[in-house]
Amino acid sequence: MNIEIRKAIITEVDILIGFEQEIIVTERPFDQTLGEGTIHYYDLEALIKSENSEVLIAVIDGKIIGSGYAKIIPAKPYLQHSEYAYLGFMYVKPDFRGQEINKKIITELIDWAKSRNQTEVRLEVYDENIIAKNAYLKVGFTPNILEMRLGI
Repeated sequence: MNIEIRKAIITEVDILIGFEQEIIVTERPFDQTLGEGTIHYYDLEALIKSENSEVLIAVIDGKIIGSGYAKIIPAKPYLQHSEYAYLGFMYVKPDFRGQEINKKIITELIDWAKSRNQTEVRLEVYDENIIAKNAYLKVGFTPNILEMRLGI
């Protein structure tokens, strides 16, 4: 099976919105604060067009089966770095999971970040999402901070 990792293009946005909705379905059980009905995490068109972001897709036999993005964002003023690459939109269709496709996408996004002189890469994952956490640990990420909340 030949996996191609490449940049997403605008005409693929509808497929990518489908991936976004799958991510939201997966994450709803982890976050009771997500809005009702259809919601969107990303402006995928803007991410594809931006010079400060890179949206990648995984393709097998002409079918898009995975995605992810990196976006350069400003860091908090008290950190050692002034900006960093933030990763998001990590998705692989269920039939293709366990084949290190996510790892291939992340590796390409990290290479893109390095080409932009970034020295830090961050992402967010729900603490209870053990499968995703383990995937990121396998790539070399380490836990940094746990955000806690209290509904009042």
